[in-house]
Amino acid sequence: MLTQSGTSAATDAAILSDTDPLAAFTDRSLLIVDDDKPFSTRLARAMESRGYHVQVAESVAEGVSAVESHAPAFAVIDMRLGDGNGLDVIARLKERRPEARGVILTGYGNIATAVTAVKLGAFDYLAKPADADEIHGTLMAQPGERADPPENPMSADRVRWEHIQRVYELCGRNVSETARRLNMHRRTLQRILAKRAPR
Repeated sequence: MLTQSGTSAATDAAILSDTDPLAAFTDRSLLIVDDDKPFSTRLARAMESRGYHVQVAESVAEGVSAVESHAPAFAVIDMRLGDGNGLDVIARLKERRPEARGVILTGYGNIATAVTAVKLGAFDYLAKPADADEIHGTLMAQPGERADPPENPMSADRVRWEHIQRVYELCGRNVSETARRLNMHRRTLQRILAKRAPR
């Protein structure tokens, strides 16, 4: 379901200042495409408080439809959606509005996918959980300039855990097949899967 929300001109004026790079943009439309509703709701509110005019979509189909009806200046798109891949939304956005700034979010690290995302026109690639400050900083970075490193990036243990979880899901939650593909002992993998995600 698409939802539309925005802030009043008075609120925008109060939020935006000369020091905020977003103030330089006349079009502050932002499309968030994510099927994690609690996350997208929190992110939408946080981005609205920073001066963006936010629209939320929950699927590739809704994201593409939103781009077709009004290609936004900014986009934050989850890589994995229930009906497909968020890269399809980025690709369509870049066709409709080449200067748009898009960030791909994903729950796992994957260098090959990051390269593909950037080639398709993503401005950057961030691993979840990414907070609103990190996303805003990335959207405001100048072309060729890297955003400031996150204050609390995922630990190496968390990145490893995310990678194992991804392979496990791709193997249909088959422990033996996952262990084989990761070149890991089955019991070691079972112990990892039984634990909570590291911070």
